Amino acid sequence: MKVLLCWLSLLGSLLVSPLAAEERVNFYAWGGSDAVNRYLEWASAELAEQHGIRLQHVKVADISEAVALILATEDSTPIDLLWVNGENFHILKQQNKLLGDLPQKVANSALIRRDLQWQYDFGVAVDGYELPWGMAQFQLLLAAEVGAEQTDDNAQQQVSPAALLALAQRYPGRLSYPKPPSFHGTSWLKTLAYHLSEQPQLLQQAPATVEVEQVLAPLWAYLDQLHPYLWRAGDEFPTSAERQRLLFNQGVLLNSVSFNPSEVPALQQQGKLRPDAQAASLGAAALSNFHYLAIPAQSERQQAALKVINFFLSPEAQSQKAALDVWGDPPVVETADAATTVIFPAHPEPHVAWTELLEAQWLARYQR
Repeated sequence: MKVLLCWLSLLGSLLVSPLAAEERVNFYAWGGSDAVNRYLEWASAELAEQHGIRLQHVKVADISEAVALILATEDSTPIDLLWVNGENFHILKQQNKLLGDLPQKVANSALIRRDLQWQYDFGVAVDGYELPWGMAQFQLLLAAEVGAEQTDDNAQQQVSPAALLALAQRYPGRLSYPKPPSFHGTSWLKTLAYHLSEQPQLLQQAPATVEVEQVLAPLWAYLDQLHPYLWRAGDEFPTSAERQRLLFNQGVLLNSVSFNPSEVPALQQQGKLRPDAQAASLGAAALSNFHYLAIPAQSERQQAALKVINFFLSPEAQSQKAALDVWGDPPVVETADAATTVIFPAHPEPHVAWTELLEAQWLARYQR
């Protein structure tokens, strides 16, 4: 009888061992996009089947919620993986809260495209504490009736700040931009500040190290000229990029904005964007940044999290993410999709400290 019981016990342990061996990775990431959520559901299924990892997407409204949790915890944290960039990365790096040497620990990091300048995140050196997962570019969306007249006649169209002002004067009340401090509105300010400045490289430095008024004077002078010709004479602005896209689709506005190079074909395929919309860079180069993956130094499941990052950087996972009917997020590794994604010449994000300063000064000048 004892032998039989031991055999049954051993058999039971063998039967449950796959489940027991399964590793869980808590991935804290923005949960506000159906497309992103569907992609992560696919990734979870693939990771479970291929690697025995259960990826738990912990949906947050803003990743700063996860950052606050990490900063408040001295010991282990339930957060194993973060979707992060910009100021949130800067804070975590500054406080030594991230696992380092990721390029040496993630084999597929060798596949990251060499033409992408991802080593600085909003002016802060990455230094191996995060790896890029996807990329974004700020793009101007134009109705064909104005875009064809004012942009270069080639596949990578561009509208200079001077040409944009001429458009606004030609079509008074028909152009606008999202209200800062919305993400797209602040990106509009960064883009114009870069192209209007005589020394755009100063934007890569912290504002405390430069003459702020001198750097931003051309931006405010330009907006003072532009605003009277905008929608509602610049007294009111769309509250978000989504609100502006609605006005664009309705024909109220002749322009909108995007921060995804694949958004125009993806939304047109879904019937969510007017069919004549075309993308252009605002200026000769487009404001570009990357979104990254990072692992908290206090996570107890770092090895499993590294496997997840390696999967996310595989050609298979990157191609699935890039598909227009899935997410439409451009790949950062060498895939067939990378060759077909239209990417404008790029200029980097300003140093992270410019964001709050630009927003505060814009609000003080134009929202009294």
